[in-house]
Amino acid sequence: MFIDRNNCFSACILPIFLSYVGFILSSFYSEVSRSEVELFPPGLEKKSVEHAISLRDQALKKSDAFALVESLTTEIGPRLAGTGAEARAREWAVRHLSEMGFDSVVMEPFKIKAWVRGPESAVLTKPSEQGLAVTALGGSVSTSEVGLEAELVVFQSLADLESVADDSLLGKIVYVGHAMRPTQDGSSYGAFVPLRRLGASVAAAKGAIGIVIRSIGTDYHRSPNTGQLNYVEGVRKIPAGALSNPDADQIERLWEKKIPMRMRLVLMSHTREAAESGNVIAEIQGRESPWELVVIGAHLDSWDLGTGAIDDGAGVGITMAAAKLILDAGKRPRRTIRLVLWGAEEQGIHGGKAYLERHRTELRNHMLASESDFGAGLIWQITSKVSDEGQPVIDLMGTLLNPLGIVQGGKDIAVSGPDLYPMINAGLPSFSFRQDGTRYFDVHHTANDTLDKIDSKALDQNVAAYAVFAWLAAETTVNFWSMNEPN
Repeated sequence: MFIDRNNCFSACILPIFLSYVGFILSSFYSEVSRSEVELFPPGLEKKSVEHAISLRDQALKKSDAFALVESLTTEIGPRLAGTGAEARAREWAVRHLSEMGFDSVVMEPFKIKAWVRGPESAVLTKPSEQGLAVTALGGSVSTSEVGLEAELVVFQSLADLESVADDSLLGKIVYVGHAMRPTQDGSSYGAFVPLRRLGASVAAAKGAIGIVIRSIGTDYHRSPNTGQLNYVEGVRKIPAGALSNPDADQIERLWEKKIPMRMRLVLMSHTREAAESGNVIAEIQGRESPWELVVIGAHLDSWDLGTGAIDDGAGVGITMAAAKLILDAGKRPRRTIRLVLWGAEEQGIHGGKAYLERHRTELRNHMLASESDFGAGLIWQITSKVSDEGQPVIDLMGTLLNPLGIVQGGKDIAVSGPDLYPMINAGLPSFSFRQDGTRYFDVHHTANDTLDKIDSKALDQNVAAYAVFAWLAAETTVNFWSMNEPN
């Protein structure tokens, strides 16, 4: 959960308040839960539900999540896909998971085309020389060492850029803004991220030689926000970067005053063909149906500007700690719980695609899955899309998680973390924990994505929720697949 150091309530009072609430609720849950276990659905025994409550309450007192995030982000740091840093992160994961005592720990390698950042800078050379905080978007082609210098043309939105005539921007550098605002569910990101992904190709089609955009973020610091772009096939590729929000404000103020601008832009990068990435997989073998799988996990890679604490070190710590909690409790579920730490998510969900390709023939053995990839904020809602037979188990999860401030949302929403999208598109039943993302995009993909933004008690609430989910989904005998889903 993001903490603004300039806000006394957030920095001083909120952590104390959360700790106090956690202590009170952990004492209260055991009282409430005695009536909860009477509501257990078909496919689950009373003792199994009681065990889920025990796991929940234990996680709330203290989990290993924060220590794991601290270890990953301190000992390894940023973990750009296809680099030696990501390889060291896989080694870190294998070592920790093996020491934790999982039944199996394996690495499944795959190759990617890895993009690596080089020197970058942006300077307004007209009306006066002003340095700007800029970063290349992931996958951007490189400028030369001397860079580009040209007239800067300003657009307020991607739609405005799309509306101008082809070849109307010949030889120009384009700036494009947007009006993203904080939202609890992160929906504003989906609304404005097409600018980052498609803006370069749209600008190139109009004749531009380069593009800079307002960072797809909500902070007020000079920390530009990176992220992957997607060049359109058949359209000339041009260098693309993102300006910090304060620098974007400066550009827009000059534009509003109708003052002409020129920019010198250096965005150097290179790619490595057939670079190695990989997924790390650990399992708690099921006692009765070990071939049936319940999957939890997070992506192990990160962008290179910060240390990847929020995105997605938090998810790694949450799901590793939840699996370890179940393992250490000494009771094996009916089905196997599989923890997957995916590689190379940031540069194209390569880990999720490679996982599906390798495990496609056993897709129907995957009963249910959920990924943690939206930071370290408190979970406030669950959504799912499962069979009618499986819905009572989801409803029970909602009942057990309600005292944590988690409510049940849509029951026909096929989403989860990005690494699961390939399997969900192939029919996999889905379950999603929705975290509070109000301040997530203040640090997402920026140099400010560091450990100090995380509150350990919020991680513990997440661990409690994932432990309940993984245990009950793996302990039940119901089938979460609908009969009309593809085989």
